[in-house]
Amino acid sequence: MIAYFCSMIQSHRASFLQHLGQTSPFPLMLEVVDARGIFLYGPNGEQWMDLISGIGVNALGHADPDIVKAVQEQAARFMHTMVYGEYVLAPQVLLAELLAKHLPESLNCTYLLGTGTEATEMAMKLAKRYTGRRQFIAAENAYHGSTQGAASLMSPTTFTQAYRPLLPGIHHIRFNNLTDLDKITKDIAAVIIETVQGEAGVIVPHANYLQALRAKCAETGTLLILDEIQAGFGRTGNLFAFEKYGIVPDILLLGKAFGGGMPLSAVVSSREIMITLSDQPILGHITTTGGHPVSCAASVAAFNKLISENLIAQVAEKEALFRQLLIHPAIRDLRPAGLWFAIELASFDQVQKVVAHCLANGVIIDWFLFNDRSLRLAPPLIITEEQIRVACAVILGGLDNLSQASINC
Repeated sequence: MIAYFCSMIQSHRASFLQHLGQTSPFPLMLEVVDARGIFLYGPNGEQWMDLISGIGVNALGHADPDIVKAVQEQAARFMHTMVYGEYVLAPQVLLAELLAKHLPESLNCTYLLGTGTEATEMAMKLAKRYTGRRQFIAAENAYHGSTQGAASLMSPTTFTQAYRPLLPGIHHIRFNNLTDLDKITKDIAAVIIETVQGEAGVIVPHANYLQALRAKCAETGTLLILDEIQAGFGRTGNLFAFEKYGIVPDILLLGKAFGGGMPLSAVVSSREIMITLSDQPILGHITTTGGHPVSCAASVAAFNKLISENLIAQVAEKEALFRQLLIHPAIRDLRPAGLWFAIELASFDQVQKVVAHCLANGVIIDWFLFNDRSLRLAPPLIITEEQIRVACAVILGGLDNLSQASINC
């Protein structure tokens, strides 16, 4: 079967470029025929260690047997049956119960969707409906999705200028800047912010920053929306990143790893807040395939595995090993948040060279939308100590090449 797919994929490179919409003029063009654990495999025996987990999606690696079994069993029972929210479907109910069990009491009601940007869009509608306000605050250098509402939250405008005008009433604050919290007034429906800033290059909150933000939102009646689409589900060493900071959001956004490799996202809030989208008017937010039963089954399996196999407790030790090994004169800063790292270099040119070196030597790393001087690492949580050592040796080899090139110049 693999040989069959190899032959099929080898003949599809031209069609990929001609018939599939492209996101850039220079796609990586890796031909993937199989994926297992932390590895992707190509048609000619290539093997790549996936140190970005499909941009945070495959937290438990690729083709985890328990998740695959859950997908197969659910697909054999039923797949799509009706637009979301009308029928009682066991995979959705079980997943919502799991979330309620592991979240604070006020986060007891879940709305399931398909992608992170859909979660952002719905959360913005929910905040408007609940508060009656129309303005939002987001952080500079944050990414919450690419649809027009979510993209309106983005600053700088590098990726949005060509599509303006977008939503009005969007204001921005600097992450970790306490003075900027004064911009939060009774005119603001919600502050939407990442618990750990991702595309800015793994920026963690300073001491007491999120507590001060939480207090300001409470003072002004502003909802606090925490985007944990990348930071949640064990990535930072807690099941949910906000647990580390002693606060509880009014609305929590989940996605990426939440689906166990399948497309799934969630907006989680209180029943009191969530119910406002069901009346005046009814159908305040609807989705056809959000919360797809097969995706929910995968999520339940991934959720149970994450808890039962104690993978989150291993994150700190694995983070420490990365930090111990990633020492090099070319590294200007190393910013970790659990198994999520930004390795800052001198320039984008250096980043590109190290990424290319790693890819040529079987390791996939990347950079960030709003920090192109930093390398992105977000390996599957199942990565072993030996695999960490192998990966770091390849990365250090790429950094050595930078040093050698500087000497030759």
